[in-house]
Amino acid sequence: MYIKRTIASELREVSQEFPVVAIVGPRQSGKTTLAQFEFPDHRYVSLEDLDIRSLAHEDPRAFLHDFPSKVGLILDEIQHAPHLLSYMQTIVDREKKMGFFIVIGSQNFLVDEAITQSLAGRMAVLTLLPLSLAELEMSKLIPSQIEAAVYNGFYPRAYAEKISVERLYNNYIRLYVERDVRQIKNVYDLNTFQKFMKLCAGRIGQVLNLTSLGNDCGINHSTAKAWISLLESSYIIFLLYPHYTNFGKRLIKAPKLYFVDTGVACSLLNIPSFEDLVTHYLRGGLVESCIISDFLKQQYNRGKNASLYFWRDQVGHEIDCIIDTSKGPIPVEIKSAQTIAQSFFKEIKYWQALNGSSNGYVVYGGKENQRWPDARVVGWQSAGSLIQQLL
Repeated sequence: MYIKRTIASELREVSQEFPVVAIVGPRQSGKTTLAQFEFPDHRYVSLEDLDIRSLAHEDPRAFLHDFPSKVGLILDEIQHAPHLLSYMQTIVDREKKMGFFIVIGSQNFLVDEAITQSLAGRMAVLTLLPLSLAELEMSKLIPSQIEAAVYNGFYPRAYAEKISVERLYNNYIRLYVERDVRQIKNVYDLNTFQKFMKLCAGRIGQVLNLTSLGNDCGINHSTAKAWISLLESSYIIFLLYPHYTNFGKRLIKAPKLYFVDTGVACSLLNIPSFEDLVTHYLRGGLVESCIISDFLKQQYNRGKNASLYFWRDQVGHEIDCIIDTSKGPIPVEIKSAQTIAQSFFKEIKYWQALNGSSNGYVVYGGKENQRWPDARVVGWQSAGSLIQQLL
């Protein structure tokens, strides 16, 4: 079952403008399926195959010359042979064919390094995260309850195949640790690293404290920092940084920790079912992570850079998400409750008094969209189109 991806139109556009297009994102987010669907006449080669990988390392020039079809090559798992990107420059400068190389990778830092070295101006980079709320709604697959969406996560296999969600994410985490993390030199103990991941899940939606995280895991500050960077570059987590507007007040400067996919977080937290999530102490943080991650997807799916922040001062006033737009910053509060309460608007009213603006949104766990005096109220399912309305 193919689930139509919003980013497909952006992918088609950039493939007409750049000779090399990189699709990066976490494992199993649908990158390969998307590339093969959109470029059916390109030859597909995966560097996961050890024989193919050996050829790529032994003679990269011959590899890139012999493997493409007349229209081009889809090169999967590029992180196994990132040096190939350096050799593409000569070919694309000679052939001058747009969209000739489609490269796919699940470790962004390797692709970034190669771009800065050799393909600046010749490569477009798109980030494909797991399914968005809008994609699920368009495919009529969106759950009726927000707890079910948070628990199921958003990886395509959770919706396109008949597979236990618990088994899916247990296997996903094991595959990530055993195959991806094992290749990274600064991870010396995989069991400790997996404990670190669980501790991160327990801090979802909280301000990142590397010292506390390191102490609880039994590692030093520099190792904790390196492992956070690894989780971020491999799309397990993302960090939401504080907005720069201070209104003359002292602000929190550390970022907040969220998971790209809440299904992965629920698995790390050993939550057995979505019904158990209803009363879980981290329900609020998981719902926040779900909605803010979706905002991130909405921006990436349109080829935009992330422009998401949070705002918090030293006395505890906080806005869950600030969306920077051409019309100014827009505050968004995220509530897991299904019933609207007056207390939802408290922090937005405080922000508006400082900012002199009347803009504001509350995303909540119910379904009705309403206009209240202090903010627009958006049901969680409708939040999937909020960024499009604002940008």
